[in-house]
Amino acid sequence: MRLVSFGEPGREQAGVVREDRVIPLHALDPAWVGGLKSLLSHLCLEELRERLSATQVPGVPLSEVRLRPPVPDAGKVICVGLNYVDHAEEQGRTLPETPLLFAKASSALTGPHDDVVIPQGITHVDYEAELACVVGKGGRDIPQEQALEHVAGYMVLNDVSARKLQSSERQWFRAKSMDTFAPCGPALITTDEIPDPHALDISLELNGEVRQSSNTRNLHFRVDYLLAYLSRTMTLEPGDILSTGTPGGVGIYSDPPVFLKDGDEMVTRIQGLGELRNRVRQA
Repeated sequence: MRLVSFGEPGREQAGVVREDRVIPLHALDPAWVGGLKSLLSHLCLEELRERLSATQVPGVPLSEVRLRPPVPDAGKVICVGLNYVDHAEEQGRTLPETPLLFAKASSALTGPHDDVVIPQGITHVDYEAELACVVGKGGRDIPQEQALEHVAGYMVLNDVSARKLQSSERQWFRAKSMDTFAPCGPALITTDEIPDPHALDISLELNGEVRQSSNTRNLHFRVDYLLAYLSRTMTLEPGDILSTGTPGGVGIYSDPPVFLKDGDEMVTRIQGLGELRNRVRQA
């Protein structure tokens, strides 16, 4: 299934996409009036599939709705650095022995077609195409062999980063957490449609030029390992987002370096998950 959130910020509705139309979840069950986060458990998704197959509700054209982040109220947005061989190589660094983790504020999440807004005074802004998974079943001390059972689905995420600030502050939170610096979506694709998250082509184009091109088979730490690793020290909850890192080709390590500017367009794609199409706007 392709699960979405749509509407204006703060007034999002949850829906499911069928062909080129969005069916609001409350049209399938009046009790489903909340966001997606409350419906991500396996049992709720199974019930949703059954209701979707039985309904005659036409829904509304996908082209007429504003898509928002699939889980706009995510509790945690956890990211992974240096998780592709070529991204480590372009920095002249070796792959880490344990995952390099950092967080983005959930307020950075924005929709798949929304503008990425660079605040005044912020320079050297960069792109990072990433595979993200969303937790459906929470837990602590999750065995690696069971970790993928805790995933509700997958989506595309662009980990936009203010490099100069990232370097000068020597920690990454503010540089990664500015409003609109985490476009994601376009939908949450449930795991039944993605049998192997480690076999997906991933790319990013900037103004029509391919800047990143790889495959998730090149992940250093895989999704199941990362979830198990995280759960050793923190409780994972439904709606939490894990973004698994970016391949080589980011702007800062290009020759010459390339940074985002007003009017640029980024297209971030992952096989089977769809694409983000975001323009850059200088505040």
